[in-house]
Amino acid sequence: MNLNVIDKQNIVNIVYEKLKENIASGNWAPGSKIPSESQLTKMFNVSRVSIRSAIQRLRDLGIVVTYQGKGTFVTEHIGKIGINDFKPILHLSEEEFLDMMVFRQTIEYKCLELAVEKATNEDIMNIEEALNQMIRYRDDYKKYSEADYNFHLAIVMASKNQVFLQVIHSIRDIYYYYLEELNRFIGVTLDSIEVHLQLFRAIQNRDAETAKELLTNAMENNIDSIKKLKIQNK
Repeated sequence: MNLNVIDKQNIVNIVYEKLKENIASGNWAPGSKIPSESQLTKMFNVSRVSIRSAIQRLRDLGIVVTYQGKGTFVTEHIGKIGINDFKPILHLSEEEFLDMMVFRQTIEYKCLELAVEKATNEDIMNIEEALNQMIRYRDDYKKYSEADYNFHLAIVMASKNQVFLQVIHSIRDIYYYYLEELNRFIGVTLDSIEVHLQLFRAIQNRDAETAKELLTNAMENNIDSIKKLKIQNK
């Protein structure tokens, strides 16, 4: 099965569907270990990167689970739930999201105030460019999340406070993972893009109170969405 002539995204999709077929057909039974990355690479004649991406999609849905040093296994309860009925799993706890929310309220609110006061035309352009990237990549949550991070980073940079900027840089991996998980689990919605657009306009109009209110409402809505999706997935 040679997939090399197909573009990368299609390769991942095809491998993902082939893995699902093996599980749905019972070829890989509930609780059984699926072939290793090396074996799957040879089986499908694709790169390890494509195999890992396809397996990650299965893992995000809870169809398979990976144990360090042991391999990847089909989830035990796959037989009780139709394979197409699995919903995305959130890899961060509600507590972790609340912790991040408190951090953002502490740091980003002040950055918004300072950005409204000190942002230069170049800063405004940088925020707008990140926003445009978010709109451009609204169908790709990973690229959207990178643009999302750059949007908020641009606001911090516009604050002209070097301590805040260093703090954001120091937690870059945590912050980015938080945004990526949020956008993967909830999905990139038109509401999310609209909120960021309104936030940009509030900064552009030098309206700190509206900007902070928008950020508060957005984070509270995210928490509500997470709770609802968790209930639906039970």
